[in-house]
Amino acid sequence: MDQPNTPLSSTPSSWAGRWLWGQHSRLVFWIALVGLVLDQASKIWLLYGFNLAQAGPVAVLPVLDIVLVWNRGISYGLFQQDGDLGRWILAIGTVAATIGLWIWSVRAETRFLAFALALIVGGAIGNGIDRLAYGAVVDFVHFHVGTFSWYVFNLADVWIVAGVAGLLYDGFQSGPNKAAK
Repeated sequence: MDQPNTPLSSTPSSWAGRWLWGQHSRLVFWIALVGLVLDQASKIWLLYGFNLAQAGPVAVLPVLDIVLVWNRGISYGLFQQDGDLGRWILAIGTVAATIGLWIWSVRAETRFLAFALALIVGGAIGNGIDRLAYGAVVDFVHFHVGTFSWYVFNLADVWIVAGVAGLLYDGFQSGPNKAAK
């Protein structure tokens, strides 16, 4: 008997089931969306509601400031791009990475792995939107202790780091042989 012809049939043998929608895709979608909304809302409020550019740095705690930094590169300010070509290359790279992470999440066998991938997807989209809208990523959280200063980052970066930590944890929990199968 033929299966109904649905646009997003999630059977593993279907094209959509391998590339577009899997058993944890709803979870990935919602977690990524919540992370994206929180990231963008914080940036929009700090830029336009609080007007951080005019207000200047704000000391929240002796070790924490809110500052405005435009990151024209990738993680930790690497590969700074001042021109439009570099900006678009980074934006296209973000789109490609996000698509790859989504496909990986479609094939995720555990909710934990899907959750970790969702965090990275939400963070990548949040920083990608900044790059397209402003030409740079809006970073604003600055930790420092004495003369030690940590990188300035945003909520999307927190999601990405937490997601990568989750991927590492999942990889170690799964053992070395699972990836080879």
